[in-house]
Order: sequence, then structure tokens, then C-alpha cells
Amino acid sequence: MRALKIISYILIIIGALNWALVGIFNIDLVALLFGEMTLFARIIYILIGFAAIVSIATTFREIFER
Repeated sequence: MRALKIISYILIIIGALNWALVGIFNIDLVALLFGEMTLFARIIYILIGFAAIVSIATTFREIFER
């Protein structure tokens, strides 16, 4: 479970930095590196979304266990 949380936090940080670049400089780093909505770019976006769901679920679980 700990490894899953670490991986999800890393992906969330990547996603947050990508959105910061989009907001500040209008640069989508994922699209720049992997192409505009290619299969691999979509997989990266999906993994970041799943990471957010995992983070939400584990955070709520920790809160309600205490």
C-alpha cells in the first residue's frame, strides 16, 4: 500500500506541474514530450487521474480510521 501511495503522489506532482506550465506558459509538457493526444499521452493522463482517485481514497481512509 505504501508503494501505491508513493507512486500516486509522484504522478499527482507531475500532473500539478503540468497544469502549472499550462496556466503560466501555455505549454502542455505531456503533449510536448509524447505528442498531442497520442495513445501514450492518453495513458499518462489516465494514470494521473487514477493516481488522484487513489490519493483521495487513501486520504479519506486514513482520516476515518483515526
